This record gives sequence, C-alpha cells and structure tokens, in this order.
Amino acid sequence: MRTVLAAFAALTIGVAAEAQEGAHDAALTALTTADATRGWEAVGRIDIGSSAFCTGTLIAPALVLTAAHCLYEQATGRPLDPAEFQFLAGWRNGRAVAYRGVRRAVPHPEYVYEGRDRIDRVAYDLAILELDQPIRLPSVLPFGTGHDPVQGDTVGVVSYAFDRAEAPALQPACEVLGRQPGILVLTCSVDFGSSGAPIFAMEGGEPRIVSVVSAKAEMDGKAVALGTQMEGPIGELRAAFAQSDTPFVRVTTGASGGAFVSSSKSSAKFVRP
Repeated sequence: MRTVLAAFAALTIGVAAEAQEGAHDAALTALTTADATRGWEAVGRIDIGSSAFCTGTLIAPALVLTAAHCLYEQATGRPLDPAEFQFLAGWRNGRAVAYRGVRRAVPHPEYVYEGRDRIDRVAYDLAILELDQPIRLPSVLPFGTGHDPVQGDTVGVVSYAFDRAEAPALQPACEVLGRQPGILVLTCSVDFGSSGAPIFAMEGGEPRIVSVVSAKAEMDGKAVALGTQMEGPIGELRAAFAQSDTPFVRVTTGASGGAFVSSSKSSAKFVRP
C-alpha cells in the first residue's frame, strides 16, 4: 500500500454560485468488479516512484492525460524523471489491464510549479504522458475530449484516492457550481491521489473528458473540487507535445491547436442499468 500520495492542493476560494450545491450529486461507487469497471479501463493509476500516485486517462493509445503538478516533486519542485512513472490501465484489486512505462512527460507550456497552494496555476494544470508502448486492447478504448461545461451542468468523475487506491470510484453526477478564469468549481468528491482524474460530460451519448481534477478547495465551509477549464489549453498542450522529443518538455510559448479526439466508441456509462 502506498503511504505517501502525490501533491494535491487544498485551497480556500470564493466564487459566485447560483446553483444549489449538491442538488444533483450522486454518491461514489467503487468499481471493484469486472462488470463495474467495463468501459472505464482507459482510466488508470499513475504510480510515481515507490510511494506516490495520481490518476490519468488514455486519450490515444500511447497518450495519458493527467494534472501537470503530478510531474513535480512536491517538496522541491524538481521535475520528475519520466522513468519514475508507470501507468496501470484499469488498475483494480492488485491487477491492471495493461502496464506501461513513460518515455516523455509534457506539462502545459504555461504551467509553472510554485507549490501546492497556487490557485492561479489550476488553469494550466494539464499534462500528457507518452507511454513507452501503445495500449491497443479491445477493452481499453481512449476517451475523446469535449466542450467546457457551464455553471449548473452535471458532470461525472472517475478517480483513485488515498482511501480507494486499489480500485477506482465513479461519481456519476456532480455539479458545476461556477467558473473563474480558466477554472471550474465543482461539487465532485475528490481527495489525495485524485489529481489528474478525468471529469466527464455526456456529449452525443458518449462520455467525453471536459476537465481534469487539479485540487480540492473549500467554499463557504464546504469541500469542492477545482478542475481545469481545458477546451483551449489542451490545444496548446498538444502543440507543446509536438514541438520536442526530449524526456521532460518545458516549452515557454505555446500555439493553439485542436483537441485530442478519439474516434473510438466507448461503452462507459455514468449510471449502470
């Protein structure tokens, strides 16, 4: 059991939110069986060294989307060597559908790690890990990305955390309380280890990634989650990824580009029949 988890910011924020908090929230459901996990195998645990982890999601056979702050050592801000990462696709009860190393780690070009409690960095808290080998299995279908949700929208999240490190949990319905520049404020239940977890919205009958968990925060004395408003930034991240083949990429300027979109159909669902 991993005892020290990857950095996960705890912040206090203020945001105008007209939505009724928790009005559409659903409880977390542990995905501990093969049936429950079916369709979500592209979500996996990212092990970092011997004692930390984050959550990540395949957006292409060899590309994992996660939070940029997962790429840095919490105490020193040192960029971690990609060799320290391993992606465990569909990790559940001691086994993964696929195990892959990481050959390259690319944070958003505007992201600068300056400690855990910098709320202004949430807007750029995105990264791509390039796996050492693609995952091409019929049961592991990469997710596409979608459009930014707006206040009042219902979204879902699949994540690992310190108290659910051995299997992911699904929260099929939580609410977007509001938006700050580049940041979504959500009622989703997240905790240490949830960094990088995909936030989904249903578009065209399919779940698409519309944000990535960056931090937990407090609003009016209640816990909330912060996610990156990523429709624009993921295009900039894609451009940064294309610019270099070095193991850890630090790009100072980015260009806009299209979002990663998978053409694969997913069987994942927010509410099981």
